[in-house]
Amino acid sequence: MVFVFLSDRKPVTKVYLHTFGCKANQYDTEVVRQALESAGAVPVEDPAEADAAVVNSCTVTHVSEAKMRSLVRRLARRNRTIRTVVMGCASALDGTAVASLPSVVGVVPGAAPGPVLKALGLRPTQVDPILRTFAGGSRAWLKIQDGCDEHCTFCATTVARGNSRSRRPEDVVAEAYALADRHCEIVLTGVHVGAYGADLDGAMCLGELLERLVYEVPCVRFRLTSVEATELDDRLVDIMKAAPDRLAPHVHAPLQSGSDRVLRQMGRHWYTSGSYRARIEWLADRIPYLGLGADVMVGFPTESEEDHAATRAMIEALPFTYLHVFPYSEREDARARKLGPPVHPDTWRGRSSELRELARQKAAKYRKLQHGRKADVVLLQRAGGRFEGLTEDYLPVFVPTDRTAPKRFAAELQLDGARLKTCPVAE
Repeated sequence: MVFVFLSDRKPVTKVYLHTFGCKANQYDTEVVRQALESAGAVPVEDPAEADAAVVNSCTVTHVSEAKMRSLVRRLARRNRTIRTVVMGCASALDGTAVASLPSVVGVVPGAAPGPVLKALGLRPTQVDPILRTFAGGSRAWLKIQDGCDEHCTFCATTVARGNSRSRRPEDVVAEAYALADRHCEIVLTGVHVGAYGADLDGAMCLGELLERLVYEVPCVRFRLTSVEATELDDRLVDIMKAAPDRLAPHVHAPLQSGSDRVLRQMGRHWYTSGSYRARIEWLADRIPYLGLGADVMVGFPTESEEDHAATRAMIEALPFTYLHVFPYSEREDARARKLGPPVHPDTWRGRSSELRELARQKAAKYRKLQHGRKADVVLLQRAGGRFEGLTEDYLPVFVPTDRTAPKRFAAELQLDGARLKTCPVAE
C-alpha cells in the first residue's frame, strides 16, 4: 500500500470518480462516493472542476489497465493541480507502477473507503457499513460477496481480490432494505456470486439468501449478476418461476468455451460442455420466458477450429438471448500464458464476428417472440429522444415520451422495427 501526502495543498472539496470494470467495481466506487460525501467532499461529473480524482481500476484485460493509465495521464494534463488516488484490482497487482503515474498521490489495493479518504488528506468519519443509495437512477448494485476460490488459468482477479468472502446475511438484508427505499431494482453482485455462503459454516446458501430477501424486503425487484450454471439450485429457479416480479427470470451463466478440452485448459473443472448444456436446458424448461446470457472467450491459447466449432454448436443449441463475446487477453499473473501464444488476431477476430452475428440473430428471434407480452418494466434513462427501460428478462425497451411513466410499470411489448417498445396495458 502506497500513500503520498501533500499536506501543503488546500483540502479536497470536489472529487471526480471513474470506474473501470465489473459491477463489483461499480459498487465499490459507490461505497467510496458515500464515504467522500460523509467527509464533506462533493462528487463532480467534470474532472476540470475537481481538485481530486478517484479511479477504480480493473485487471481483467490488458486493455482495461491501459485505459486506466491513459485516463490518469489525461487527468494530469488537463488539470495540473488534481490529486489522483487509484484503487482496485490493478492497484493490488502492481501498485508500484501505478504510483509512478502523474498526479497519483495514493495507491489503494482493494476497495476500502478509509484508505482512499486518508490518501486524499480527508479526515475519515465513521464509515457507514450500509450503502444507502446508488448514483444513476432506478437500479442499484448490492455486493453480497467478494473474491474467488477458483483459479481459472486466464484470470488474475483471484490474485487481486483474494479468496471468496461472503457478507453476513443480516447485513445484506439491511442494505437491500435501505436501497429499496430509493431504487426499483437491486442487482446482487460479487466476484463469484454462486459461492455465497460457502464460508459461513453452512449457515446460508445463495438460494436461501434470495428467499430471505424476497420475504423481508418488499416491492423491489431483485436480479442476479453472473452466476455459474451449475450453481443454480431449485430455490432460485422456483422463485424466478413463481415471482418473476421479485426475482427477475434472467441468468448470465459464463460459458467461455463449448470445447471440453479448452475448458480443462482454462481450469474450469466444475463443469463440462455436457453438464452446462443440461443445466441450461433444465432451467429453460422450467421458466416460460428467460433472459439468458453468457460470456464466451475466443482465441484462448491452442483453441483450434474444432474447438471453435464446438462453441458455435453449443450456442446454436441453447436459447441465449444475448452474449458477451470477448478475446483472450494474456495476463502476466495468470497461468494460461504458459500454454503457448494466443490465437492469431485475424483468426480470433473472425471467430468473434461469427459468434456476435449468431448472438444478434438469436436476440432478434427472441424479441419477435415477445410481441404482445405483458412485461414488468423499470425505467432507466433517456436514449435517442426516448426513455429506455428494462424488462424482467433483461430486454431493453423504449418508452414513448408522449406519456408520463413511473420508475416501474407494467406494459405490453410491441415490436417496432428491430426494437421493442412499451404500450399501456389494456384494462
